Amino acid sequence: MAPSITESAEVRQIKQTAYHHGNLRRAIIDAALEAITESGPAGWSLRELARRAGVSHAAPAHHFGDKAGLLTAVAAEGFEVFADSLERAADDVLEVGVAYVRFAIDHRPYFEVMFRPELYRMNDSSLKTARERAAHVLVTSAGRLSPSPGQDRLTTIAAWSLAHGFAGLWLSGALPETAHGDPEALARSLIRLFFGTTH
Repeated sequence: MAPSITESAEVRQIKQTAYHHGNLRRAIIDAALEAITESGPAGWSLRELARRAGVSHAAPAHHFGDKAGLLTAVAAEGFEVFADSLERAADDVLEVGVAYVRFAIDHRPYFEVMFRPELYRMNDSSLKTARERAAHVLVTSAGRLSPSPGQDRLTTIAAWSLAHGFAGLWLSGALPETAHGDPEALARSLIRLFFGTTH
């Protein structure tokens, strides 16, 4: 990016240093997360994102190829954070569900991309690895709730639907409790109600 006439040598040096240290990629992802927070995963272009990040118009394409490439990186990073969160709770089935809801609320821009596979490249290796880590915790936890091995898959879908659906309702403001309620406490109560957990 050509520096503007008013841009100081110090600012140019900072930008060049950030670029050479690989921070440009991070800056673009952070700008994407901000844009997703403001207008969702579809409401912006790479050109707008470059302006937001203060980088050249070519920088996002150079690092990610296209918007799908950038959203793939966002989804991969999101699944890594998600998997970490679920793994920390893995010893307690109830807390896995709560961790799911907490992640959705605390990391909304990731959540809005991760479960929209039409937005990104599902075959990306880093994304697949992180997604499989998260899925392993969810499937294992649901297996402990399942009444019989033959119902493991149905139980997994039911538990996933409960956590994901509740998180979506909370984030959309559809629940009256969203204004003043505690999403984690409510999530725990719902999981106990549906699965009879005694924790």
